Amino acid sequence: MKRVYVFFAVLVAALAMASFAFASADGALFTAQNLKDYALRVVNFIIFAFLLYKFGGAKIKAFFVGRRDQIKQELDDLQARQAAAEKKLKEVETGIANMAQEKKAILDQARVQGEAIKAAIIEKAHNDAEALKAQAKRTAANEVQAAIDSIRAEMADMVVAAAEKIVAEKLSAQDHEKLVDDYLTKVVLN
Repeated sequence: MKRVYVFFAVLVAALAMASFAFASADGALFTAQNLKDYALRVVNFIIFAFLLYKFGGAKIKAFFVGRRDQIKQELDDLQARQAAAEKKLKEVETGIANMAQEKKAILDQARVQGEAIKAAIIEKAHNDAEALKAQAKRTAANEVQAAIDSIRAEMADMVVAAAEKIVAEKLSAQDHEKLVDDYLTKVVLN
């Protein structure tokens, strides 16, 4: 209520000052006609201000109070968002600071895994090479044995052929019959 009185006091003071300016425009200070016209205007304004206050005062007050509350709410929301943004900024800065450490840890871990994979590949290659060497030795031994067996078979055939030739040259028909009879006797007895 005190604000209303202050408002009207300021309004009357403004009107009084305006009256001096209005009065000095014609050159005459206060004439009865001017004073009456001025008084009617002041009364008209006061009635208008009263009616405006009476019928729209509550709505105007509610508007400005609501606007004030809305502005206060928006300021509170802005402060809350600013605090949240600052917190998020600190988290991001911490994350960026930790990112270098995480990067180093990931690279170290990748290096260790790479070395382990490299060692496993080298070990597998050595094992495969040893297996290939052993298989090659077995294959070579088998081929050598096959060659020896083939040579022995050839030699045996050649020895038999040579022996047949020698025997055929030196063996007479009588000796041949005697050998056959001896052989048959041995076979029958055994």
